[in-house]
Amino acid sequence: MRPTIYLRKPMPKFLIERDIPNAGAFSGDELKVISRRSCDVLKQMGPSIQWVQSFVTEDKITCVYIAVNPELVREHARRGGLPADRVLEVSKVMVPTTRESN
Repeated sequence: MRPTIYLRKPMPKFLIERDIPNAGAFSGDELKVISRRSCDVLKQMGPSIQWVQSFVTEDKITCVYIAVNPELVREHARRGGLPADRVLEVSKVMVPTTRESN
């Protein structure tokens, strides 16, 4: 008898734009505080949301998250005291090799 295999649809990916004046001037210690607070909230929320990475620019931090829905992303921001000015679901991902696919 063959085992039953259940395939789960991957969770959606989101880009979160956080408008934060002078974010690019934050020190490493300041970024650590934000990171720790974010990770603490993620632990409380469980495996339905994951932080992938963030990009710090002059007046913005743009984050990549994987979550079951955008509401969970907004809830994470609220609990962590972080802005979530725009939450955008990624519909497709392009990489340099995208040009080679049929």
